[in-house]
Amino acid sequence: MGRPRDGRVDEAIITATRSLLARSGYAGLTVDAVAERAGIGKAAIYRRYSTKQEMVFAAAVHEADLPGLPDTGSLLGDLTGLVQEIVDSLSNPAAAAAIPGLIADVDASPDLAARFRDTFVTQEQACIGELLDRAVSRGEIAMIRDVELVHALVTGPIFTTLYLQRRSADGLAQELGRILADVLRSAQ
Repeated sequence: MGRPRDGRVDEAIITATRSLLARSGYAGLTVDAVAERAGIGKAAIYRRYSTKQEMVFAAAVHEADLPGLPDTGSLLGDLTGLVQEIVDSLSNPAAAAAIPGLIADVDASPDLAARFRDTFVTQEQACIGELLDRAVSRGEIAMIRDVELVHALVTGPIFTTLYLQRRSADGLAQELGRILADVLRSAQ
């Protein structure tokens, strides 16, 4: 089993990565620079993250382990809360600096794409699956069989609004939450 990981090192890596992203951007960020800024060895980083891209995603967007979403008691409330969490995550300065380069790197490497899917995307889909299961249990929607499609329906408009249209996300959580709830209810 070994020694438990030191949470201070985890936080130092995340903080250094965010700071360097804001200063140098994604292309200028190196694992060496993060290690130096965090005051640790590169081995400590590679014990936590297999690649620079995983480290950056964890610092800029979210860690591999996601906390459960709060249960607001309604599909609309849960979806609105989920969309707001994603908007907050994707609109922070570190994410804005990292996401375009991350997408290019992941797209260029089938192995990296598979690791991202296994490490991050499956966790996102599991959270959405739990949200949908609660709505089914409350009788708000019928069983949704394609959680991957719902994941795309949730994240796609947020990504498009922030990164392609370069629009403000003000009010997006409420509007998109309502649209998604309507779509899911009508999918019965």
